[in-house]
Amino acid sequence: MQFTVSQAPINEFQGQALILFVPSEGELPKATAVINEQLSGFIAQLQQNNDMKGKVGDTLVIPQASGPRLILVGMGKNPMSGKDFCKAINAAAKTLKASAANDAAIDLSDIEIEGFDSEWAHKQLGQSFQDALYHFDECKSKKDESPAKIEGLTVIAENTAEIDLKFGQALAKGMAFAKKLGDMPPNVVTPSYLADEADKLATLSNNLTTKILDEDQMEELGMGSFLSVAKGSIEPGKIICMEYMAGKAGDAPHVLVGKGITFDTGGISLKPGAGMDEMKYDMCGAASVLGTMLAIIELELPINFVGVVAAAENMPSGHASKPGDIVTAMNGTTIEILNTDAEGRLVLCDALSYTIDTYKPASIVDIATLTGACMAALGRVNSGLFSTDEDLVNELLSASNTSRDTVWRLPLEDEYQELLDSNFADIANIGGPLAGATTAACFLSRFTEGQKWAHLDIAGTAWNSGGKAKGATGRPVPLLVNYLANKI
Repeated sequence: MQFTVSQAPINEFQGQALILFVPSEGELPKATAVINEQLSGFIAQLQQNNDMKGKVGDTLVIPQASGPRLILVGMGKNPMSGKDFCKAINAAAKTLKASAANDAAIDLSDIEIEGFDSEWAHKQLGQSFQDALYHFDECKSKKDESPAKIEGLTVIAENTAEIDLKFGQALAKGMAFAKKLGDMPPNVVTPSYLADEADKLATLSNNLTTKILDEDQMEELGMGSFLSVAKGSIEPGKIICMEYMAGKAGDAPHVLVGKGITFDTGGISLKPGAGMDEMKYDMCGAASVLGTMLAIIELELPINFVGVVAAAENMPSGHASKPGDIVTAMNGTTIEILNTDAEGRLVLCDALSYTIDTYKPASIVDIATLTGACMAALGRVNSGLFSTDEDLVNELLSASNTSRDTVWRLPLEDEYQELLDSNFADIANIGGPLAGATTAACFLSRFTEGQKWAHLDIAGTAWNSGGKAKGATGRPVPLLVNYLANKI
């Protein structure tokens, strides 16, 4: 998709559509007012007749006998909230995609957003319209011969908007990469497939190199926890390290660690069959790290950043771990496996230990579709945030607010740690029926002591279930890219 910045008035646009904002009350924004005057008050008459009430996200497409069609978008009140602006822009992108037009013009210069400036608005614009292009038909024998396309968007703005549009566009490309990895079938997306995708990313930037640990290397390193999960599958586990070093030489990198369970049956603690196909999405933490890396490459951010993926399948077999097994993690901690379906923390703990030993990171954030308990608590609106480092919490909350990729902080007090006590090992891999999201975070905290560390549980936000809405969301790529961009 091509973004063009122009200073010409919107009524001089010669393309196929004009995107115009209509408020629920008050005066029309300048761009809409210009077209309204040109059409002898037609848009204002639509308001008066309640054909276009201006409710946030409502749209109305008006064809013209000559000239571009009008896509009217409800904006609610002006100034708008950041949430309402994003809703309106997403509605505009989806409506344009569904229309017969393949290009349009838009002017945000008179749209006020509470707490945000035009730079933020143009970033969101670039992200939403690029994201609207996502279309998954990789596995269909008959492709959609004429998928809806948006070929170009002319933005009436100062030339500086080009930088902001590029940021949003790069972010959406990272989201699309993460979505595609999640939506692909698990017989294709294996740990080895993710390793190959990481190697492909390395061809896009001279600043990026990859390092892949195989199971023999993990055995030598004493990663008994990771291997206890991987050994149940014929697909070999991998720890994938992507080292993007474009910052100051010698500066410690910021690290993201993603859970990459490419399919999760639950192992011997087998999951119910209904909906188990969605367990291909248990690698969305890994997908978000890969998507973030692509966005960082696109933006050429001058930062030292390492993306780590802990990739394995969790399968039931004669080699699989059993409830009651005790394994030893890389840092020497012994773990009693009470439930083999709590496997994400078993691969992540060794990946975290390796990451800390190898990279001595300035900060470390892990991202995982870790617990149904987090989904029960927060639904599909907020990702769960856990950390005891107040500075890091504030950085992630700030990035969440900017990106509108929302998180909610959940407790991580020491009092929860005793729920992980085991009679037979140093720690159990589950903490019982209560506070499941917190005890999972407590488990990981045992392997990150003394580090600037946070955990994101994206079990509820990484994908949507059921019907036409089913599919990966690309979250939390927007949060992570903004978080890293703020480090510069």
